[in-house]
Amino acid sequence: MALNYEKLMGLKRSGDRFTYTDLHTMLYAVGVGMSRDPYDENELAYTYERTKLKTVPSMASVLTRVPLLKDCGYDYTKVVHGEQRLTLFRPLEPEGELIADSRVVEAYDKGPGKGAVIYTEIAARSAKDGKPVFTNVSTTFARGDGGFGGPNGSGPEPHKLPDRKPDLSVPLETRKDQALLYRLSGDRNPLHADPELAKRVGFPVPILHGLCTYGTTCRAVLQSVCKYDHTKITGFDVRFSSPVYPGETIITDIWQDGKIVSFRARLKERDVTVINNGKCTLS
Repeated sequence: MALNYEKLMGLKRSGDRFTYTDLHTMLYAVGVGMSRDPYDENELAYTYERTKLKTVPSMASVLTRVPLLKDCGYDYTKVVHGEQRLTLFRPLEPEGELIADSRVVEAYDKGPGKGAVIYTEIAARSAKDGKPVFTNVSTTFARGDGGFGGPNGSGPEPHKLPDRKPDLSVPLETRKDQALLYRLSGDRNPLHADPELAKRVGFPVPILHGLCTYGTTCRAVLQSVCKYDHTKITGFDVRFSSPVYPGETIITDIWQDGKIVSFRARLKERDVTVINNGKCTLS
């Protein structure tokens, strides 16, 4: 079954409910590398419920997993995550119930052999008071599905990084078992766990989830610019450019211009940029 533009643009869901607890909040924080030093009080505030837990803002990316594009017609084996954009209307609570509405925003046809780009949006509100909590916009690049008859567009322009040396760079190591830990937050794609499958699709080992790299860069901004104040981050947008192998060191280069923090992430072990055009908006 191939992609169909009219069917794709008609995909939407409303009223999906999701409940999460402090266990999910702590597991996510550990999954993106918090509390490698278990005595660091700043990070312990995210991983130990001694007082009200702080929440890593990027956790919003895993709280509302909606199967909006399931059976939409694309070749799942050739799909990659292109971009992730988050808008937070208030800080995440350490536990709660969310109601999510989701839709396909747009789909662009790059032509036969060039793939398709699909933009989806998930808007989450609190089940307790009905007020908005966050909106996630994701870009899916379906490499095997160009030529389906949709418009030939490119979507919003990516955030432009400043033309100067970074103001600071934050290196954060990942663990060899980090993908196995992070997948417990909900993404059970075997590409991140099965060595044989990874080799069949061209990787020497299972790769780290793109959203784990996303969360790691959020952690870098959180600890360096925000001094561990999670309430300061109201937006977090990235463009994914290359996979990370668990065990590699992610170096986040950061530029701060008032309430806009620009960033990119590269690897210490390889000359590869893994996240580009990053934009963090501060309150």
